[in-house]
Amino acid sequence: MSEGLRDLYQEVVLDHGRKPRNFRKPEGANRRAEGVNPLCGDQITVYLTLVGDRIEDIGFEGVGCAISKASASMMTGAVKNRTRAEVEALFEQVHAMLTEGPDKVDLGKLGKISALSGVWEFPARVKCASLAWHTLRSALDGASTPVSTE
Repeated sequence: MSEGLRDLYQEVVLDHGRKPRNFRKPEGANRRAEGVNPLCGDQITVYLTLVGDRIEDIGFEGVGCAISKASASMMTGAVKNRTRAEVEALFEQVHAMLTEGPDKVDLGKLGKISALSGVWEFPARVKCASLAWHTLRSALDGASTPVSTE
């Protein structure tokens, strides 16, 4: 990755970490799940308004590092108004990017989420970036047990 692109990605992550989008509990949310990353101390609750098979609204609350907040912020923007199938496909792409590397996916299709592509170089931070995504899956499944990255 070029130095300029790496700098741009870092700025996007920092912006979402400082000013997370959808950092709220949506009124009328009918699904929720909690997630924790004991290694970094990240704690997140994802709230969904699921109508049929579509995420009509989504938000999150919690505390965590900049990568964790940025990932949750970008995730909420990317999955709103998507179906379960679309969210699952996006999850698989993001997971592959984070765990296998950015050359395993089409970054162009991931939009702003591709800003997290450098995280895979830092295995301890992969859990920070993936926590919100695993918590989202748990909320969609209606699971009652908190998600843990351990």
